[in-house]
Amino acid sequence: MATTEATAPDAPPDGHVGDPVPGVRHETFTVGLHLAAPPSAVFEAFADTSIRRRWSKLPGRHVSYEHDFTVGGGETASSVFPVPDAAPERLAYESRYLDITPGSRIVYTYTARVDDVARWTSLVTVELRPEAAGTHLRWVEQVAFLTASAEPDHDLPHLRGATRLRLNGLAAALKPEGRA
Repeated sequence: MATTEATAPDAPPDGHVGDPVPGVRHETFTVGLHLAAPPSAVFEAFADTSIRRRWSKLPGRHVSYEHDFTVGGGETASSVFPVPDAAPERLAYESRYLDITPGSRIVYTYTARVDDVARWTSLVTVELRPEAAGTHLRWVEQVAFLTASAEPDHDLPHLRGATRLRLNGLAAALKPEGRA
């Protein structure tokens, strides 16, 4: 007996199929980084809330933050970000840990909101591999842009750049106290 599968027509390039809901844009990027610390120390910088707060922050004022580094747990953060010549933006971040392999892998999802609108959601895989004099960190992020910014062509470069800056902060947080 033959079976057939009904499929919806492919969405046109603008993401619309006869309705006003904008399409979702999917992107993937990878950032690699050598860190001068063993994988156990890098992993601890993700797990320990006091260390994590030194390198993983939302910009702005009036920051709230909670962190539960367990599978099923996650992170929530919010802040108010001043914008020149415009109303301040309310930023919110919420994540959920899906897989934690001590010393080697962290997989989580997160959603970023601006003024209560979900802008993007991502699946992030962080892999830690020992290498000479430290750790190779590989960050792979699969992002779905749900709501484009005023300049959609800047969304992915902005997210990739913000990730790179955050990981530079991780490198700084791993240095012994008193050394820059």
